[in-house]
Amino acid sequence: MNLHSILQRGLRLLRRRGDDMETANVSVRELAFVILVAVIVIGTAFMIAYRFVRPAPPDHFVISTGNESGAYHLFAQRYKELLAHEKINVELRTSSGSVENFNRLSDPEGGYDVALIQSGITTVTEEEEAPARSLGALYYEPLWVFYRSPVELTRLTQLAGKRIAAGPEGSGTRVLAVNMLKATGADKPTLKLLPLGGMTAADALIAGRIDSALFVAAPDAPIVQRLLKAPDVRLMNMAHADALAQRYSYLSAVTLLRGTVDLAGDIPPANVKMVAVTAHLVARDDFHPALVSVLLQAATKVHNGAGVFHKAGEFPAARAGDFPINEDAARYHKSGPPFLQRYMPFWVANLLERLLVLLVPLIAVLIPMMRIMPALYDWRIKRRIFRWYGELKGVEIALRDASDKGNTAQLLARLEEIEQGVAETKVPLTYWDYVYTLRGHIDLVRARLTGAAAVPVAPLTPPPGR
Repeated sequence: MNLHSILQRGLRLLRRRGDDMETANVSVRELAFVILVAVIVIGTAFMIAYRFVRPAPPDHFVISTGNESGAYHLFAQRYKELLAHEKINVELRTSSGSVENFNRLSDPEGGYDVALIQSGITTVTEEEEAPARSLGALYYEPLWVFYRSPVELTRLTQLAGKRIAAGPEGSGTRVLAVNMLKATGADKPTLKLLPLGGMTAADALIAGRIDSALFVAAPDAPIVQRLLKAPDVRLMNMAHADALAQRYSYLSAVTLLRGTVDLAGDIPPANVKMVAVTAHLVARDDFHPALVSVLLQAATKVHNGAGVFHKAGEFPAARAGDFPINEDAARYHKSGPPFLQRYMPFWVANLLERLLVLLVPLIAVLIPMMRIMPALYDWRIKRRIFRWYGELKGVEIALRDASDKGNTAQLLARLEEIEQGVAETKVPLTYWDYVYTLRGHIDLVRARLTGAAAVPVAPLTPPPGR
């Protein structure tokens, strides 16, 4: 073998390797195009789904309670301890009571997220006007009317002219006391409402410096327990309890059964009729939905048991109050906590829930894309071959419609161009059967072109797809 042959063989090998590399590049380019289309479609679906994913819940929120010796602060402290296990930090801030708590939530710049508020302290009832939403009713808060008198008092109007401790300004006790005294006609000019509350009011009543003290508090509140056992201090058995509950939707008539406080001491010595408001857990309307569920789970652990005025399982409840019910809270009261939160920690469940919101639509797009991508790649490769069938069809039509043989040379030259174009078309090896089929059709048209007078022309069709 001479040097010239060796060089030619080397050139052929290089040319073949170059052709193989170019074919491989074609395959990579088409595959990259298909992948790019898939990425754009899936990315668009991801962005659309992301718009429906709520931001991750904060790990900190602020709750406005009440005075440090009150039940609101005590219950909030228990919420804080339970939520600490879920890696959520609850900041407690004391207040003068329900009215101040309501005002804090009404201020969008106040920095307060949640509060405990008794029903009946505000007239906001329309949903579009409410600055906050109720997460649920927690328990009954009776109006305790303690007094000193040698004779039994059964009506609030009998307190006219008395010195009455009705809680400080801004407290729910004062709002309810004023409403009840007005309703029963006890708000005489001689009535003296003193801004005393808590243990200060209890001490004043026991010492005889005042005639009556009104409290809105839970039965186990220290001031209630103390006054129930104090000598010369009586608890009013309200004769109009049912009538008041009928008149005011935020009131309920309750009965303190004989011996409930102390069976051995027979306290109280008889059943006592009372009216009660309902304590509500209230949150701003922008409070994160995930925190609604976890906070209500803590509240359920605290308030789900039996109490002096309610049965086990009665609270927390989605009861109407001064505020409309939060939609997420309503779902919780109806169906319980979300499925994942029943079996795993809150932060893990919340992460998975947010991922599912993204994955479900993505999977719905991904499955069709897995079928479309191979078809799109197949179409992109075959298009390189099938476009020459259009050129070949043009030659065949020109041949069939020709009135003379003067343009035969032109048609043959056009066939040569088509054949050269097919030879230069780069496709993966798995598609070369289409190339050879196309070459056969070119030869068929060439044969008909050279013997056009004797051979009838029939239309050509591209080979069927895979």
